[in-house]
Amino acid sequence: VPVSAGVGSPSGGRDRHNDPVATTATAPFPASRLHGHSDRPSMVAVGTIIWLSSELMFFAALFASYFTIRAVSTELWAQNTVLLDVPFAAVNTTILVLSSLTCQLGVFAAERGQVGRSGSVFAIKGWGLREWFILTYVMGAIFIAGQAIEYATLIQEGVTIPSSAYGTMFYLTTGFHGLHVTGGLIAFLFVLGRTYL
Repeated sequence: VPVSAGVGSPSGGRDRHNDPVATTATAPFPASRLHGHSDRPSMVAVGTIIWLSSELMFFAALFASYFTIRAVSTELWAQNTVLLDVPFAAVNTTILVLSSLTCQLGVFAAERGQVGRSGSVFAIKGWGLREWFILTYVMGAIFIAGQAIEYATLIQEGVTIPSSAYGTMFYLTTGFHGLHVTGGLIAFLFVLGRTYL
């Protein structure tokens, strides 16, 4: 294939690999990096990844303990799982899972810059961050109340932390999860309080 002078030829002209290229100096920075360094990841993103990783490892250890003890004492699990109110727990868990949807809708409202609602409280399409986060808070509080009711019922049935390995693992795993939800509820109070300032 003949090479024409000036296009990739050593005899003169420009090399075809030296065409102008876009640089970061001419491209706008993404909004997430406006307040940080362009050559480093967002500190919030890194912190969130590290925090979520530590949470994952913590709960993985709890579940590993649960499965180990369950494998060793199968009769104990058969005796105690019949005491669980699975339909009640399923509804309670569904409420908590749906609260993550309402939380995300609040985040979308914040990204639009809409803190409060536009229009009636019954016009859900006009809700802002505040309304979605209040609903999320109420749903999380319902979950914690449901968990407290579940605990009270199981304690009356004799399922406690010192009663058996089942009770220990049940209350450790669900209790730590409940503490996380409670911590989230406290954080929501701070976020909601700031929307009124």
